Parts: sequence; C-alpha cells; structure tokens
Amino acid sequence: MPLMKPVIKNDNPFDLDNPGAYEDWRAAKLEGYPENLEDLIVEVKDPRELMQSEREAILARCARANMAIYVGKTGTDPDKLIPATLGAQLGLRYLDRNMGADDDGITSLQVVNTQWRSRYIPYTNQLIHWHTDGYYNGLDQQIYSLLLHCVHPAREGGENALLDHEIAYIRLRDENPEYIQALTAPDAMTVPANVEEGTVVRPARCGTVFSPYDKKHLHMRYTARKHSIEWKNNDRTRAAVAALEKLLASDDPFIFRATLQPGWGLISNNVLHNRSRFEDDPQHPRLLYRLRYFDRVN
Repeated sequence: MPLMKPVIKNDNPFDLDNPGAYEDWRAAKLEGYPENLEDLIVEVKDPRELMQSEREAILARCARANMAIYVGKTGTDPDKLIPATLGAQLGLRYLDRNMGADDDGITSLQVVNTQWRSRYIPYTNQLIHWHTDGYYNGLDQQIYSLLLHCVHPAREGGENALLDHEIAYIRLRDENPEYIQALTAPDAMTVPANVEEGTVVRPARCGTVFSPYDKKHLHMRYTARKHSIEWKNNDRTRAAVAALEKLLASDDPFIFRATLQPGWGLISNNVLHNRSRFEDDPQHPRLLYRLRYFDRVN
C-alpha cells in the first residue's frame, strides 16, 4: 500500500495562489468595518492613565481598522509623557530614534525656519503627499506603528487623510492580482540615497511595498513623492502604482479625514496618510508630537 503524503494546508491569505484563504481573510476584514470617522474615535479622560474600557476600545479599533483616534482632555498641555505613556499602555516600547527626533526619541512636528530640519517637508507648512512613515528605513528597522499627538492645531488646514493599508491591498487585489504581484516584488521600489553636502546620510534602499507582518496582517512602505522613490521599470509596476495613485485620489468611503485638536491623537499601525497645507497662528503655532515604533499595536 503506497504511503500517503500529508496534506499541508496553505492558510496564507497573502499568497496569490491561495484565493480561498484570501477570500476568508477579506470577509473577516470587511465585516463590521468602520463606516465613518466617528467609528474610530475613543474618548479618554487621561491618556496617561487609561481606564481598562478606554484601552480595550482603542485596541479594538486598531484590530479592526489599524487605527484609532483618542479624544483626551489634556488640551494644550505640552507634556511629552502624554503620548509616550499612552503608547506604553498599548504595548509599544521600541521608539525609532530617527534623526528628526528630539533627545527623548519623540519628534516635535512644527514649522522650523532654521537648522537642517527646514529642508524637510514635515517641518514646513506645505502639503505632505500620501505615505507611510519610515518607508526609507532599512528592512530590519521597519516602522510598524505611529502615534501623533496634537498640542496645538494650525489656525487653518493641517487635515490628515487616512486609509488603512490593508484596505488599499484589498482594493488593488480585487481589481487586478497582478498589481499585488508587482508591489510585493523584492525590487518593486528603491529609495534613493540621502546625500547631504557630499556625505551619505542614508544609503539607497530597495524593497517591497506590501509585505506580510504575519498570516493576518500586512505592512506597507510607500510614498507618493516622485523624487523620493524609483519604481521598478516595467509595465506591471507602472500599472500597479497608477492604480494605487488613482485609489488615493478617489472618494473611497474608507478614506477618513480628520484634523486633530488639542489633546487628541492618532494611534495606528502606520496606515497610509497625508497632510494638507496649513496656516499657522503666530501666537500658537501648530505643534504635534510624532512617535514612531518598531513594534505593532496588538
């Protein structure tokens, strides 16, 4: 009697050769998905000391949509422990101490007219195109979660548009699986080297756009800034990038828009986001704290 080979079940939904697992994952992802911005909001009394119900509400929204917006009562209190302590309560420990961060690893996002920061868009009042944070990081230092905390909003503008990157994956895969094949290629995108006055601050880096975090979640690296990315030079990649750009420019119902107010914050698993141009109040310039983490909200 011949030996029977064991049947190995392929339950990876991100394998293009396994449409059944993808359909199961897709159905679970879309079931009960938030329909508007209000569904993402959690009111909290003190972000530094979350009640169990508040913490669970934030985690539930992150589990469903990879993001949540907390509405706190700390107002314009500039204490950096507000977002730092909140992050720790959500299991986030490992900050990316990038070159734009302050000594404590937290970045103060505000208009800077001097120093080297003034050469980078986040420290101006200009539009920031769609991106995920840290897309230029090495593959061993990926940014899996992002926390933004508002101390002072702009007088006008500074709105964020938000799109769960797993929804973007679904939209593209449903339209044409070849888009996913192109965007998961190991050489899909190259971030050119950052050279300052002849010194290489960061080398060129190559990698995927979409990559599995595990068998339930995805990670994404992307920027819409043309000079910050060199795309693989073939028709399939160009078509995939064009489809993604079309999605981001659309009125897809799962693109949410929010302008954070004093004491509010966004916690996310590094979803796609942008920022509109803004005008400052000279007396109270826009100030947000940004915390990038190497771990994910669980």
